[in-house]
Amino acid sequence: MGVLILSNADVRAALDPEECEQAMASVLAARARGEAYNPLRSVTVPPGAPGFMGLMPAYAAGGDGGREEGQAGAFALKAICLLPGNPRRGLDTHQGTVTLFDGQTGVPTAILNASAVTEIRTAAVTAAATRALARQDARVLAILGAGVQARSHLRALAGVRPWTQVRLFAPTAEHARAVAAGWDEAASSPPIVDGTAQTVVPIVAGTAREAVEGADVVVTVTSSKEPVLMHAWLGAGTHVNAVGASTPTARELEVETVAAAALFCDSRESVGAEAGEFLLAVQQGAIPGETHIRAELGEVLGGMHAGRTDAGELTLFRSLGIGVEDLAAAQLAVLTARRLGLGTDVEL
Repeated sequence: MGVLILSNADVRAALDPEECEQAMASVLAARARGEAYNPLRSVTVPPGAPGFMGLMPAYAAGGDGGREEGQAGAFALKAICLLPGNPRRGLDTHQGTVTLFDGQTGVPTAILNASAVTEIRTAAVTAAATRALARQDARVLAILGAGVQARSHLRALAGVRPWTQVRLFAPTAEHARAVAAGWDEAASSPPIVDGTAQTVVPIVAGTAREAVEGADVVVTVTSSKEPVLMHAWLGAGTHVNAVGASTPTARELEVETVAAAALFCDSRESVGAEAGEFLLAVQQGAIPGETHIRAELGEVLGGMHAGRTDAGELTLFRSLGIGVEDLAAAQLAVLTARRLGLGTDVEL
């Protein structure tokens, strides 16, 4: 076999959201055990360029190191360009490739469309975090944002809890309605609450506050430079997934939310270097620094650290995205694509 090339459509056909959630939980726990590794991503921001490039290398061991039993170890490199102007062109903001390399020989084995991998694996990690950290009786979901990640998160979170209400907000209501239209496909079966099937019709809220107040789980998937979610809107026991605005100069949350929450993340190193709301909270003296982070998600999923300890506490998962997530998602996609006959083999 040569190098398997998987297009955007191939990745989407091969990467099932539920299976991807399981793969994310597995590889993050493997990383917590020291079986998977990635350094902090490197970012290149050329002066005057319309965007920037990030490089995300990773390695995972074989065996049960985050993937299917018997799979060999692998290296991976995601090279991703982020172009904020792309949505106006009808393109995803994220453009690039994920390349897999044999863990023993370094020979390239697959090249995948990074937009699809990023979209699906990011939402899958959020689903794993929500399953682990949200209250078991969480029933109301709110999503702020209406881009690619809003759609993927709606799909990934549909079965995590038996939602009785789903609320969406975006500054342009038409965009939020377009995301809401995907709910029927996302929720393949109606949630069952107290033995009764629930009919859920997503609500497009008029304001962010209207969407958030009374919600049990809140997801922010925006590119905002300033907070879109206010601490005063959050009730006791809420779980927040902060996913967007993942640069040191952008933030979706107020400092007060960071300070008040039990904070979890995919990578302590990433939060300390890249999360704008966390860096501002440290700068203002609202939190002591990395000791404010209760645990990495992989430590919770691997049973090494407690997650939520009280039904009334505010929990926050700060997602920044790390290379081992791309590696595991790519390996899952390749495994499925080989089985289904998807993609194109080429010789390099």
